[in-house]
Amino acid sequence: MSNKNILYELGEYPPRYGPEWGSGGIFGLKYYRGILYYTLAFEAESHFIGRERHRIYRFELVGSQPVSGGDTYNAVDTVDEKIYFGGWVHAPAIYKGRSSKGLATISFRNKYSHVHEYDVENDDIKLLWKESIHDEDKWTGEVSDIIYDPYGDRLLFARGDGHVNLGIYSLDRRNGKISMISNKPVLRGSLYLDHACFGVHVFPTGTYGIECVDLIEERIKTRMFNQEDKKAIDGGEVIYPVMGDAISAYGRYFLFVRGGVYVGNPIDESLEPLKLIRLMDFGINAYGPFRTVAKPLGGGIVIAYNAYTNSVFYHDDPNIVRSINTIVGPSVLLYISPPTVRIIGAYGARITGIERVGGKLVLATNTMANLAQYDVSPFDMGYRGFVIESISELLSRSPPITYIVPSYLIGNNVFGGIPLSGYKYPRLIINASMDNELIIYSYNLSLPVSSVDADRFSIRRGINIIELDKYRGLIVSFEYREFDRKLLTKIILEN
Repeated sequence: MSNKNILYELGEYPPRYGPEWGSGGIFGLKYYRGILYYTLAFEAESHFIGRERHRIYRFELVGSQPVSGGDTYNAVDTVDEKIYFGGWVHAPAIYKGRSSKGLATISFRNKYSHVHEYDVENDDIKLLWKESIHDEDKWTGEVSDIIYDPYGDRLLFARGDGHVNLGIYSLDRRNGKISMISNKPVLRGSLYLDHACFGVHVFPTGTYGIECVDLIEERIKTRMFNQEDKKAIDGGEVIYPVMGDAISAYGRYFLFVRGGVYVGNPIDESLEPLKLIRLMDFGINAYGPFRTVAKPLGGGIVIAYNAYTNSVFYHDDPNIVRSINTIVGPSVLLYISPPTVRIIGAYGARITGIERVGGKLVLATNTMANLAQYDVSPFDMGYRGFVIESISELLSRSPPITYIVPSYLIGNNVFGGIPLSGYKYPRLIINASMDNELIIYSYNLSLPVSSVDADRFSIRRGINIIELDKYRGLIVSFEYREFDRKLLTKIILEN
């Protein structure tokens, strides 16, 4: 079966049975030695597509049917002829139903964290490790990332989502024996130089630091963030820096968060300190790189910033519900090739997976967000599927985009971080209810990170149009001097 025929096997998945919060997605997307692997969540189906092969694994090695879950962070890596995939799964899944107040819940009694091994040559699946605390309301740390350590010939995996047994763990891929390396909750990581570095993450507030394991000497180096570290290079704070993915490129470590990306050397900051560059930041909103992947491509990095990653319907604060469910614009693919950051694709609610198959880039998509504690359904609420893009065409375009940002999302905070590379006619249309002042910060992603310029513009009550063509090739963020409750900012990118 050729690459082309493998892609013909990819279909769409409408809502099906899988008790959980909202919608999962398609995760772990990996093409390796002629096999395309992915896990469909929340149905807990792992697919392996190859020559004369389309195997579906339903986690029967973990527990009994019906199952739900599988993976929602893209925990996968490859070694030799093996694909290692991890995550979590309910086996069996228990939907508890709605209470008298209409709030729906599930039981976590049968929720397991897991790591599996798939033998590409023999089409064989082996359960290496599973763990559950069998609690009704709590669960053991999910496996949110797997990194192969080429020096120690072992698997390192991150556990940052759960109530107990969080941290960095080592797993012997021959016998499934695990050991804890660190107990700080970490969500995603990447090899960096001769270390493995992970983002320290605490729900729901965000990323608190970086913890690195020296693969040669097994020493731990921890870099916890202070209040200044949460400020971007434009001087404004990034709120709720929920972690996305991490990747190493250009001799730097890139840690993507909601609102931006940390770039630098977490091992020795005397060589190059970590800096936070604001990217695609729309304030108190779910827009960000959560539950997706950073992918190396053409020597650069492709990362999705998604419009609707996580959400909540049943919450005590109606303002949180309104803010997190506000859709400001489309999800985008960013291509990072310093000093340039460029938008190369625009899509719907979520891109959960990115993988290269020959000259094509396969994107896993979803129409729905993960929801929260009382937003449970007995089935996945999203329509999941794939988009197949030509890499050469993708890297040569910048699609037209409009972002509409209401003032209740941004308050008095700096927002934006919009890459203008590739656009001939970028502009702002501002509908103001009072006179004000706008500061436009402009910068790029040069390595090491360079300085920021600032320009001030008078804003009059009514419609204001500000052409941004002088900032082409740069990244721009914005700050209003006064809070205007009725303010509406449109960011229009056209060619």
